[in-house]
Amino acid sequence: MAIEPWRIAKVIKIENETANTRRYWMQVPELEKLDFKPGQFVTLDLPIHEKKNKRWRSYSIASWPNGSNVFELIIVLLEDGAGTSYLFNEVKVDDEILFRGPVGVFTLPDVLDTDYYLICTGTGIAPFRSMLHNIALHNVPHKNVYLIFGTRKKENLLYYEELNALAKNNPGLHYIPVLSREEWDGAKGYVHEAYKDLINAKINADALPPAHFYLCGWKNMIDEAKAIIMELGYDKKEIHLEIYG
Repeated sequence: MAIEPWRIAKVIKIENETANTRRYWMQVPELEKLDFKPGQFVTLDLPIHEKKNKRWRSYSIASWPNGSNVFELIIVLLEDGAGTSYLFNEVKVDDEILFRGPVGVFTLPDVLDTDYYLICTGTGIAPFRSMLHNIALHNVPHKNVYLIFGTRKKENLLYYEELNALAKNNPGLHYIPVLSREEWDGAKGYVHEAYKDLINAKINADALPPAHFYLCGWKNMIDEAKAIIMELGYDKKEIHLEIYG
C-alpha cells in the first residue's frame, strides 16, 4: 500500500461539543475530494517537539465520505496532553496543519450480512459515526448494526441528537447510549452490560448468534470487552480493535 504524502489542512471551523471536547473541520485545498473509508484516521504533525515522532498525533475521522475535501475530527482535551493542549489553546480558524492520511484498516466490509456491534467510549465514537452515516447515505446492505456508546453523564454524550435521529430514520441501525454515573430513562451501567444483554436475548437453544464486534476507545475498555466477548464464545477473528492512547 502506497504511503500517503504529507499535505496541508486548513482549519475552517471549530465548535465545542462538550465542556472538554471540540469538533474541528479541516479542508485540504490541494484536493477536490478527499477519498477515505469510514473508520480510517489521519496523523497530524503538531509543532510540540523537535523530534518528528514526538509531534505526531493520530485521530479517527468523525465525518464520512461526501465528495468534498473537508473532514472532521472530534478531540478531547487530555490532562497533560501536549497535542490536545496545543490544539485547544493555539489552533484557530484559518490556521494550517500538516497531516498525513487517511489510512487504516479499521473498516467495515461492503456487505454487513450478520449483526455488528460497534462498542466505544469517549471520542472512540468518531469512526462509528462515520460508518453509520455512510451506511445510511449509500444504502449499504445490513442486518442489525448496534452502536453502543458509554460515558458517565448525559452532558458527555457526543452527537446525541444526531445519532438518535439517524437510528430512528434508518431501520437496522441502533443507537444505544449508556450512562454509568447518572440516572436517566436510557440504558445505565457500562457498555459491557448493554451488548451482553443484546446477545443473550438472541441466543436460541444455546446457539450463539453470529456477530462481529468493533471496539474503539481506551485500552482498559477494549481489553475488558475482548475478554468478555471471547468468554461468551466468540472467536478473536470476529473482534476488531482500534486502541486510543
